[in-house]
Amino acid sequence: MRLHLLARALISGVYKENLVKRSRLKKLQNKPWALYALLVVSAFSKPVIAEPAKGEKAASLRVEARNHEHGNGVLRDAAKALQLYCEASRLGDVEAQYNLGWMYANGRGIPRDDATAAYFFTMAAQQGDALSQRMLRQVGEPGSKPPECLAQPDEHDKNGEDIVAKAIPEHRKVMDLVLKLAPEYGVYPRLAMAIIRAESNFNPGALSPKNAQGLMQLIPETAERFNVRKPFDPEQNIRGGLSYLRWLLAYFKGDVSLVAAAYNAGEGAVNRYAGVPPYPETRGYVKRIREIFKLEDHPFDPAITGPSPEFPKILLRRLM
Repeated sequence: MRLHLLARALISGVYKENLVKRSRLKKLQNKPWALYALLVVSAFSKPVIAEPAKGEKAASLRVEARNHEHGNGVLRDAAKALQLYCEASRLGDVEAQYNLGWMYANGRGIPRDDATAAYFFTMAAQQGDALSQRMLRQVGEPGSKPPECLAQPDEHDKNGEDIVAKAIPEHRKVMDLVLKLAPEYGVYPRLAMAIIRAESNFNPGALSPKNAQGLMQLIPETAERFNVRKPFDPEQNIRGGLSYLRWLLAYFKGDVSLVAAAYNAGEGAVNRYAGVPPYPETRGYVKRIREIFKLEDHPFDPAITGPSPEFPKILLRRLM
């Protein structure tokens, strides 16, 4: 069953580019032997193996979006589908761009908007998608302004200067320290600020019932792991937290949701569940971090550590 699903995911992510190919795929999907043959061929096919991480991420997002759009294994949620499709579209996924155009053109769970539909159809059409080229003739011209969800945070946002500008003086001292230290560890200050806000709300003396200490709420084991001897010293605590974030970013290949989940629940829990653990606290935590940080991915240094041995399983689970 898992092999069958994987074959379907490979078909959906790699070969659905135009109407002719989609028609051929429907025929394949009714022939299990053909799906298995395709899976074997794909395992030795350079284009599939060499697909960049960006493409894998986009395909994963698109499959998750489709599940939310149609209620496949999850509650139907058009808003969530739109968000995920948009993230995949920003990464260049043609099918996600087409599906978003279709949702807007038909008012599928969202208000109908031909101009926005045309914008996404244009993105796909420019990559050669024949169906999108046809749909453009029906919905008209795209709007001049890109949809809001396609906007990438700029360097100002990554540095968190907008957060600093609104901060009270006590918090600003911590933020200034983050702005100074974070670049040394290859961590965007905005991500570190999001973690600190969620962990301690910028209180250097914070102490949790589980003995997590200081600004970035380091438990004793993590403090020892990253050579933090004075966890209530703001600079030492931030350096320890940044060291852990740097490690997690390399371990989970820059996936912000997994990094946030691991910071909250531990990398072992993320590996065990092959994704964000089903703990309400952790899922709420990940949501808060993403609302502040906004980006799905963060640059990472692969020399820090190798990726999680469960990372391929995590990607596969998302595709399923």
